[in-house]
Parts: sequence; C-alpha cells; structure tokens
Amino acid sequence: MQYSAVIFDMDGVLIDSEPLWQEAGKETLQHFGISLTDEQYHTSTGLRTEEWVDHWFGYFGIDRVHAPEAVRIIIRTAIEKIGRHGTALPGVNEILDYFEAKQFRIGLATSSPMDLVDVVVDKLGIRNRFNAFCSAEFLPYGKPHPQVFLDCAAALSTAPPSCIVFEDSFNGMIAAKAARMNCVVVPAGAQYDQPRWGAADRKLKNLAAYIQPDN
Repeated sequence: MQYSAVIFDMDGVLIDSEPLWQEAGKETLQHFGISLTDEQYHTSTGLRTEEWVDHWFGYFGIDRVHAPEAVRIIIRTAIEKIGRHGTALPGVNEILDYFEAKQFRIGLATSSPMDLVDVVVDKLGIRNRFNAFCSAEFLPYGKPHPQVFLDCAAALSTAPPSCIVFEDSFNGMIAAKAARMNCVVVPAGAQYDQPRWGAADRKLKNLAAYIQPDN
C-alpha cells in the first residue's frame, strides 16, 4: 500500500493529557456518588465525553438528567488541567519532521472538542504543522465509529486506505481499522502488553520508535 497521509489522535498520542482527563472525569463522577477504578476508566478511553458520561451513568444507574451538567464540568475541568499541566509526549516533533520530509498530508482527528484542540496545538507550538483538524464533538457518533477519521481523510483529500493513523486507545484503534486505515498504536505503559492491541498493524512504546528501524 502506498501511503500519503498520516492522522494523529491527540490525547495520549501528542500530549500527555489522559491522566488529566482521568482526574477530571473521576473527580466529577464522585459528585454523583460514582467511584471508578483505574481498570474501569481505561475501558472507556477514546469515547467522547458525552458518551463516556452516558456509559458510566447507565452502568451505575445514575439519572441521566444530570448528564449534561457532568459533561460540561468534565470538559471545562480537563481543558483547564491540560492547559496548565499537559506536556508533549516523546517524539512529537521528530515524527512530524519525518512525515513532513516525506511530503505526507498531516491531520489530527480527536474525540475531544475543538476548544481543547486549540489549547493543545498552541501549547505545543504545532498548529502550522497540520493540514487538517477534525473533532467528533458534533458528529452523530464518536469513536469507535470511524466517521472522524473518514472526515479527516476527506479534509486531507486522501483515500482512507492511504492513511496511517496513530492511536493510543482501543476505541480509537477500532475506529481506525473500521475506516480501512493502517493503525499504529502507542499504548500507555501499563497497558502495553495487553493482548487487545493485536488488531493494530504496529505497536510502539513511543512515537519516535516509528522512525527507528529496530523498533
């Protein structure tokens, strides 16, 4: 397959924000009497906040009338935390250099709202390195549905099978494969050895490893 575009997920791939989303989500759910274990939380990474809240409210039997409030609080808290404490993950600039040198079209496709995209790309100083930004914020379905990746491929004027996707979540991996894209997963360290990543085309410990032939 001849690849001509690369699409990056954002949280957990470009910026170390997943622990901050986890803090925001778990702190907010505690107001509704819900305490999530780390294992429970990781089963739902990659979902949009609305779907994440709906999932856990349903699981714990919380009245969904409170869901919109919880969503607003989580998003506001996460954006604040990431704006203050988020840091670039290893290899971000190196891999962008690599694909720019190959003249790839470069996109970002995330479940997070565009307000957070703006915060992250400006914080990391990488806004001008992307040709397209796509969010599932207002789509009918978020990941694991492939639409946000398909939209990003269209914005890049690239056929989906010609795209390489970098993801860190199981839901994101499923979305990328459903879009018929090559998927490279970069799982969090504690999840790296889990067998569920077997559907990915390649598994790495960090982004920089992609351009190192022995990794």
